Amino acid sequence: MVKDKLIFNGNEKQVFSTDDPCQVIFRYKDVTTAFHGVKRARFAGKGALTSQISAILLGYLNDNGVETHFIRTLGDEREQLCRMIEIIPLEVVFHNRISGSLASKLGVEDGFKPSNTILDLCYNNDELGDPLINRDQAVALRLATYQELDGMYDIVRRSGQLLTDLLDRAGIELVDAKFEFGRAADTGAIIISDEISPDTCRMWDKETGERLDKDRFRLDLGDLVPSYGIVLEKLKTALDLE
Repeated sequence: MVKDKLIFNGNEKQVFSTDDPCQVIFRYKDVTTAFHGVKRARFAGKGALTSQISAILLGYLNDNGVETHFIRTLGDEREQLCRMIEIIPLEVVFHNRISGSLASKLGVEDGFKPSNTILDLCYNNDELGDPLINRDQAVALRLATYQELDGMYDIVRRSGQLLTDLLDRAGIELVDAKFEFGRAADTGAIIISDEISPDTCRMWDKETGERLDKDRFRLDLGDLVPSYGIVLEKLKTALDLE
């Protein structure tokens, strides 16, 4: 596998083409951003941790019948070989609890536990602030069809439950998780793309309630690298990985 040209240079990741038109290489940076890039910092070692956690979680979904863009890790701990996708500018957020901006919008205490699981559909558009969008609006903007949206919701419900159960075994509560999607270049199927990690999920220690995710940066709770390290080690233990 030959790493070729840089085709995307984001805040927290880079994407490179390869000698296979259906495969790309993701490289995770040590940079962390929040509030749509307004807040930004560098944490040494963060990129390697985020990549390893995401590889475990995406690999777990693959192994349990949920297609993702992840193929395998590479020699560099920051890098992953992934399937090329055509981005669908929508994201679905899975909520076991109501936290962060959603808690503020709904006027409930941060961490409120509803009797149901909540799914939010968002328009993935940084210039607009990734606003909530409904199904009819998504179809009107030709971002997806109703049938595709039904499929995405089914994927998120299954993935959210799989990850909730896995993290529970690791002693971590999955508070919420953001899922992004794309159309796979090799098959055209709609699959999970981008990462699943403490950067895109809220993860709380089940015993202490300590936040082990990007909220440490958002809320100025201290260096997030040790917390990401805890998540990685707990996942390795739960899955009996070396």
